[in-house]
Amino acid sequence: MSERTVTDQGLLEDLEYRGLVYQMTDREGLKEKLAKERVVLYCGFDPTADSLHIGSLLPILCLRRFQQAGHFSIALVGGGTGLIGDPSGRSTERSLNTADTVAQWTDSLKRQLSRFLDFDRADNPAKLVSNYDWLAPLDAISFLRDVGKNFTVNYMLAKDSVDSRLANGISFTEFSYMILQAYDFHKLHQDHGCSLQLGGSDQWGNITAGLDLIGKMGGGDAYGMTMPLVTKSDGKKFGKSESGAIWLDRSKTSAYQFYQFWINTDDNDVVKFLKYFTFLTREQIEALETEVRERPEQRAAQRELAREVTRLVHGDEAVESAENITRALFSGDVTTLSEAELVEALQDMPTTVVSGQSEIGLIDLLLAAQAAPSRRQAKQDIESGAVYVNGERLTGIDTAITAAHRLHGRYVVLRRGKKNYYLVRFE
Repeated sequence: MSERTVTDQGLLEDLEYRGLVYQMTDREGLKEKLAKERVVLYCGFDPTADSLHIGSLLPILCLRRFQQAGHFSIALVGGGTGLIGDPSGRSTERSLNTADTVAQWTDSLKRQLSRFLDFDRADNPAKLVSNYDWLAPLDAISFLRDVGKNFTVNYMLAKDSVDSRLANGISFTEFSYMILQAYDFHKLHQDHGCSLQLGGSDQWGNITAGLDLIGKMGGGDAYGMTMPLVTKSDGKKFGKSESGAIWLDRSKTSAYQFYQFWINTDDNDVVKFLKYFTFLTREQIEALETEVRERPEQRAAQRELAREVTRLVHGDEAVESAENITRALFSGDVTTLSEAELVEALQDMPTTVVSGQSEIGLIDLLLAAQAAPSRRQAKQDIESGAVYVNGERLTGIDTAITAAHRLHGRYVVLRRGKKNYYLVRFE
């Protein structure tokens, strides 16, 4: 992966070139501070599931960019605020999860974040904290007297995250979320010298509330910066595929599925995503932009995007495996795939289990796998050359599929036509 320290070139200018700055408080003040000293900054991630998804990649990688530039990045996992629920960007109330569930999800998110930030770096190690550590011990009376008194109801109602919810209703639980996040910023400012909070564009109200609280509870330099909402040019929601959300956990979204999501990026989005999600230099990105413009059919930019982001999230071996699977499915020859790659490649394909049979006729296998609706159609497909077993075209209607056909001793891959794959597992 191509990473570089951008301090000398101007970190803020690099972020702006990449389109990563949506809103900022006191740009010139922050620019001067970044140039003069190593800043402590943080971004929060609430445990609303047992894995983060690619919607969280933008702020995670922004923390990484700051660390690469010599600053001190703090990843905050909301073990406390995750018990409350953030109203930002939602039209309805969140379901409250149990303390045990949130604790388990907090641990999962901590493990994921450790893949992106260097907690052992000698000169500026990143830190990982949970706001449960300081929110849980608070008692209601002290919190309301010492912190709550700094917020007027009118001030809170004016924030978009609250105002947008008034029509459908908002509980006092979620209404109080803004104060808790503001207290996080104050606490990190007080205990760690944290002077910058990052967040998505929907977090602007919560971030500015934290700045106001810091000003009222002791003061000091503090800044806020938000990143843009990631959108796709076709209007479809970013981070979703036909099978659902694209997760950072490989057990929820395989490395191959993850790779495919990025390689299928539209030409209109690929340069923007290269800027957002990779550490390629400006020169490398501009060269790929030329490729998109002059040779779009080569899809060089998409391949580089898929490689870079998959490598960031899953490592070099995952990139190699995803590319092996891609080549195998494109050529139709799946015999070169390892067992793990074969299962990963076809995990979304129809799968049939055949038990207790040493061999089975090709027509019967097509029917069992529901690759053909009738014996007549199966026979017609075979004779027309539309049926492949493990990438080999079979045209004999009396062909028997035996143990010799099984990949890794138990799998047969059926293909009807160019793209209709079926996995058969023998037991």
